[in-house]
Amino acid sequence: MIIALDGPAASGKGTLARRIARELGYAHLDTGKLYRAVGMAVLRQGGDPSDATAAEAAARALDPDTLDDPELGGDEAAQAASRVSAIPAVRAALLEMQRAFAARLPGAVLDGRDIGTVVCPDADIKLYVIASDEIRAQRRHKELLDRGKASIYARVLQDLKERDARDSARSVAPMKPAEDAMVLDTTALDAEAAYAAAMEYIHIAGTGNPAEQ
Repeated sequence: MIIALDGPAASGKGTLARRIARELGYAHLDTGKLYRAVGMAVLRQGGDPSDATAAEAAARALDPDTLDDPELGGDEAAQAASRVSAIPAVRAALLEMQRAFAARLPGAVLDGRDIGTVVCPDADIKLYVIASDEIRAQRRHKELLDRGKASIYARVLQDLKERDARDSARSVAPMKPAEDAMVLDTTALDAEAAYAAAMEYIHIAGTGNPAEQ
């Protein structure tokens, strides 16, 4: 069983994916952390995340144990991730790692930007989670402040818009909903309501209840 959740930053897909995985007893992978880890590895080596050679080398040397690094939640990592993720060789290097994770039993939940379109196009359930730019910026701004990080709302909003533009316009695996994905708008939904809507869809699809499998 593979459940794919895609969408832009701060749309709520990560929180949703973790809760769905916990409820169903499935493994969960935040694929964005793979790209954040690669981007941070390049930066820590004094390189430029846009350097294809350096980024590919970091992707091929990626240690999954580094995904728990708290610095991966910062804006520096997010911006670096957006740059390395536009490099075809980086995406190719990380593709098999993601697909191997998706094959875990009894199932896996993966969230990212191209899970339903590229990584797992045959996923059993596909959700594309969205929210307005302003709401996403508010969520991200609050998250940073809650973690004790300096944050300016206007800057966060601008960064989100720039990242969306890069992720949607890249030539390889652009961010977009799969044709067979359910689009879930969380603009007016809190985490509980978003979870209820997602689980309703999963159960209606007839594949989300372990008792039915």
